[in-house]
Amino acid sequence: MTVTRGLEGVVATTSSISSIIDDTLTYVGYDIDDLAENASFEEVVYLLWHRELPTKAQLEELKKQLAENADIPKEIVEHFKLYPIANVHPMAALRTAVSLLALYDEEADDMTKEANYRKAIRLQAKIPTIVAAFARVRKGLEPVAPRRDLSFAANFLYMLTGQEPDAVAAEAFDKALVLHADHELNASTFTARVCVATLSDMYSGITAAIGALKGPLHGGANEAVMKMLTEIGTVDNVEPYIRGKLANKEKIMGFGHRVYRKGDPRAKHLKKMSEKLTKLVGEPHWYEMSTKIEEIVTSEKALPPNVDFYSASVYHCLGIDHDLFTPIFAISRTSGWIAHILEQYDNNRLIRPRAEYTGPGKRSYVPIDERG
Repeated sequence: MTVTRGLEGVVATTSSISSIIDDTLTYVGYDIDDLAENASFEEVVYLLWHRELPTKAQLEELKKQLAENADIPKEIVEHFKLYPIANVHPMAALRTAVSLLALYDEEADDMTKEANYRKAIRLQAKIPTIVAAFARVRKGLEPVAPRRDLSFAANFLYMLTGQEPDAVAAEAFDKALVLHADHELNASTFTARVCVATLSDMYSGITAAIGALKGPLHGGANEAVMKMLTEIGTVDNVEPYIRGKLANKEKIMGFGHRVYRKGDPRAKHLKKMSEKLTKLVGEPHWYEMSTKIEEIVTSEKALPPNVDFYSASVYHCLGIDHDLFTPIFAISRTSGWIAHILEQYDNNRLIRPRAEYTGPGKRSYVPIDERG
């Protein structure tokens, strides 16, 4: 057997959902640059699930279905109120809530295609409501009910703040959702596919994926980036801070990627948004610090920024709590997870790799009284 640590370079399955070829990311053949500039998140959800962009009527029907299924059981909100709020990370709350959500779905274990699609709609619709509700409950506020007249992106910001977002904020958040929707066989997507390959249900697959996304080497990186920016504080502090990190061989979060070599194609869109939003809210130093960090790290380590790096300042300028950055990633990536789960169901084989054993050779049992 040939061992490949982290399965790097191993092709584990075939998929028609997204591809990363020569540092170009596509969703079902559409370049991410094209989609980021032109498509809404709802269009991307339809594309990932159906492999074609929707007609106007199909898009309106999807929006209607998502809006009609956005409410969550009141028991989930009451459950949040039982948490030791000060010690609960929002990703842990989301992981638990999605698992709990299955108990209130009569079709949770119905594995027909029709039932799985209805569950896909419910999960995609409810996860933003869960994230927003928890964010408010932990502050002693009541959740804000979803509205049916707002876009998916605008509705989340509305449920989070209680205020209808302006067009710039809604557009920025929508574009961020498009950029994070899918990314081939990343860690959380692979986790989801491994889970449902046992023919476990969709709620289990999404819960497993959320658990994988929680880690700082995957979805948690943008939260770590904002923590770093906050520690640095000013543009003048960037140089000594980053060079000190590099001298100590410490990892700079938000740089480099396992798959991309020339650079993450999603990063430039978030960089533009960061420049625009930081000026708009009167905090341009976040963008200025970020570009200076990029300049140093790229020149010293030849590592370009990834999607997490500039998304941190974008979300911060939207007024989003830093520990909600990863749950927001989950809101978007749920669309990709569901696409992969449905694809796995359609052509399933249990995922069961092997491991090269490196422990002791064959040994014989020694009675406990004879052990030294």
